[in-house]
Amino acid sequence: MSRLSSGSAASPLRGVAAITGVGETAYGRGPAERSSLALQLEAALAAVRDAGVDPRDIDGVIPSAAGTCIAEDLVENFGIRDLRFSATVPMGGASPVAALQTAQAVIAAGICRHVLLVLGRDGRAGNIGSRLRQTPQFRVVAEFETPLGAFAPVELYAPMARRHMLTYGTTSEDLAHIAVAMRHHASTHPNAVMRKPITVADHQASRMIAEPFRLLDCSLESHGAAAVLVSARDAARDGAKPPVPLLACAEGHPDSPSSITQRPDLTRLGLAKCAQRAFDLAGVGRADIDVAAIYDCFTWVVLCQLEDLGFCAKGEGGAFVRDGALQVGGRLPTNTHGGLLSQAHMAGMNHIVELTRQLRGEAANQVAGARVGLVTGYGDMGDGALAILGHA
Repeated sequence: MSRLSSGSAASPLRGVAAITGVGETAYGRGPAERSSLALQLEAALAAVRDAGVDPRDIDGVIPSAAGTCIAEDLVENFGIRDLRFSATVPMGGASPVAALQTAQAVIAAGICRHVLLVLGRDGRAGNIGSRLRQTPQFRVVAEFETPLGAFAPVELYAPMARRHMLTYGTTSEDLAHIAVAMRHHASTHPNAVMRKPITVADHQASRMIAEPFRLLDCSLESHGAAAVLVSARDAARDGAKPPVPLLACAEGHPDSPSSITQRPDLTRLGLAKCAQRAFDLAGVGRADIDVAAIYDCFTWVVLCQLEDLGFCAKGEGGAFVRDGALQVGGRLPTNTHGGLLSQAHMAGMNHIVELTRQLRGEAANQVAGARVGLVTGYGDMGDGALAILGHA
């Protein structure tokens, strides 16, 4: 499909908003020396300065639902003069990308001109299970999954990967190629935590965490913060950096959204319900995607999303990711910053930052000629969010 062939007939929201600024702190492991709020303010201020916007002119904020920053913190510290909208999006790792849709809608409605998204972690919690206990769906997890010993995400998602293996013949070595690609990108990225390259053999030798997930199938525990500024089209024209238009945003929720074990197909995520809608709204096809940022809490979640996005058929993800397909120079360069597996776990906000830099042509591991890209989010029991960005 031509990038221009269906753009005029696509969504009326196409291009009404653009990412004008991105910012992030240095990332690390273990407890940070500063508070989560301090880290988020640093990243937010970096994003605003990157856009060339006066912090006082921000009129919408969407802090992370899992973070410690609230709207009042940004009003007080940035001197915001007229905050017109604030919200949180409680979708776990799908929240940052889903927040792009919220910002797009608020801007299209004429409520705001500059909406700030921010997320940060101080590394002190150390137990993602404690956050899961606070989510509404935990009452269902506690009924069906927890009595069988599944509580932490690695335990909850492992049966999904095992079902995929039993049904389609996917192997642990297939997952290894994903981990290797993410680490390959992190090894040459200046703001990545895990920079030592790994091989498929290293992956296979890493210890088992929850079968079939090995240590190198699992994302990091990190501290740091990332932020993104979304602006109205007319406001974006005056920014300090080239704006990156939002072509389409969408979210989808899986069947039996609160319990993985009770759904009819463990290998189909919420992303499957919104992927085609997003491509239609954007007016682009899969072949138009130059670079991707795909949520990678675990290697198998990347593989499954590639299938649900339509880059390959269900069950063909293992073959798709082999032989460097996800590395810069491969058929679909993915997570060129190292992702959650090797750069840092910022619940996917760092994915939006990286994709924006790729589409500006200023990324550390730049994909030559990148003009259109997509970013996904994966949350909790399989919620999905997708945004397509770029110059189509």
